[in-house]
Amino acid sequence: MNSKYHGLIVERHGPVGWLIFDRPSVGNAMDAAMLADLSRAWRDLDDDPQVSVIVNTGNGRAFQTGLDILQLAREPDALLEQSRRTKRADVRLSAWHNNVATPVIAAINGVCAGGGLHFVADADIVIAAETASFVDPHTSVGQASVFELIGLARRGAVEPVMRLGLLGGHQRLSAARAFELGIISEVVSPPERLREAAQMLGEQIAQTPRDVLRAIKSGLWQALETDLTEARRATASSGGTRRPRPIPK
Repeated sequence: MNSKYHGLIVERHGPVGWLIFDRPSVGNAMDAAMLADLSRAWRDLDDDPQVSVIVNTGNGRAFQTGLDILQLAREPDALLEQSRRTKRADVRLSAWHNNVATPVIAAINGVCAGGGLHFVADADIVIAAETASFVDPHTSVGQASVFELIGLARRGAVEPVMRLGLLGGHQRLSAARAFELGIISEVVSPPERLREAAQMLGEQIAQTPRDVLRAIKSGLWQALETDLTEARRATASSGGTRRPRPIPK
């Protein structure tokens, strides 16, 4: 994959595609150009017939820290568009937002803050370096966090997620605590092994045929978004290849 993306690196290692946030000097925060390219990056990986699994991670000390408000303030049209998308529940950040059928592993290499939590809430599997942490500072700057917290509450216990939202920058979850709560499924130690662990996990998953993996993902997401009977019928009638349908959280 030789296409250029702003603030993103897209690679393929065997059957595992990688989407890497690459603005380490600002905690991988999303500027206008990166926001514009995220959908294309997800789509290119999802459409690649050689990619069975996608790993999402970040370069530098942070995984993802949400919107780059300082940069977006210099591009008011981009900031206004993002605000409109949020109000319409039409954000296009995560794999779930972009209707990605390929299973996604989020590999959390460092701090994950604010809008970065979308990528945790909407991944299929989440692993994290032992030094990773999770924080939602929206309330600390007078904003309400909604989408990210609703997604996280689906993954783990509701009350700790409520604390994360209500306390803002005063509450931080360690990787170990996130594992206890079921928000992530593996803590990797030492942290330098995170990408190796993610690649190995991706390769293990990719031993199953690509269409079967997509059927499993589709069926489970259908079950989360609908009732059990409807999810089973929809998956069976589509042959297990139907992509998860994005709906407002």
